[in-house]
Amino acid sequence: MCETENEVKLTRSEAREQAFMLLFSRSFIDEPLEDTFVDAAPLFEGGVCDYARVVLMGIEAVRDDIDADITRFLKKGWSLQRISRTSLAILRLAIYEIKYIDSIPDSVSVNEAVELAKKYTIDESGFVNGILGSFIRSREGDAE
Repeated sequence: MCETENEVKLTRSEAREQAFMLLFSRSFIDEPLEDTFVDAAPLFEGGVCDYARVVLMGIEAVRDDIDADITRFLKKGWSLQRISRTSLAILRLAIYEIKYIDSIPDSVSVNEAVELAKKYTIDESGFVNGILGSFIRSREGDAE
């Protein structure tokens, strides 16, 4: 469970979806992160949840590294600019969870990302799954 400023309890999936929405909206507006939280608070029952805040701050801190991870697994000739903003936000969120949040199993992050892609994209869930699968396999190879 994740709590909001006004003590509304969200499931981890709901909190993740809120974080995705905030990440997606930031792809259109270049403003300080705190302004994003203030502007978005009225859009969510109870305001922005703690999980979404922490994850967004974390992603902002390591975004270049996350983007480099995504770029490694794109087909030849592709760049981040070719990925839809929706899928890019989903990928950034999932890779952040996989790399930096030990309490979430990789498979859960991938499954949740695929579900977000099914809900918010048109036929991009396979692409999201493929990039994340390649990313996880590369990490497993690094661990050996």
